[in-house]
Amino acid sequence: MRIRCGEFERIRSVLSEADPDEPLTAREILDLLEAHGEEFDSAHRIATVLGREAELGDVEVIRDQPYRYQLGDDRR
Repeated sequence: MRIRCGEFERIRSVLSEADPDEPLTAREILDLLEAHGEEFDSAHRIATVLGREAELGDVEVIRDQPYRYQLGDDRR
């Protein structure tokens, strides 16, 4: 499955604006995105997008239950 164009950028933009104090779960990120007018299919989709970006080093995945995600510095 290919990441739809701009999904990570939309997530990164909202999280940058919200500037959370701690890593967030995919559900928390989805709720935050919806509060900012961004639509995503599900928390699973958020986890998929962030998991793929973690492979590139742009996201830290904290493997607690549930997983939490912390975005790295803006490198792009």
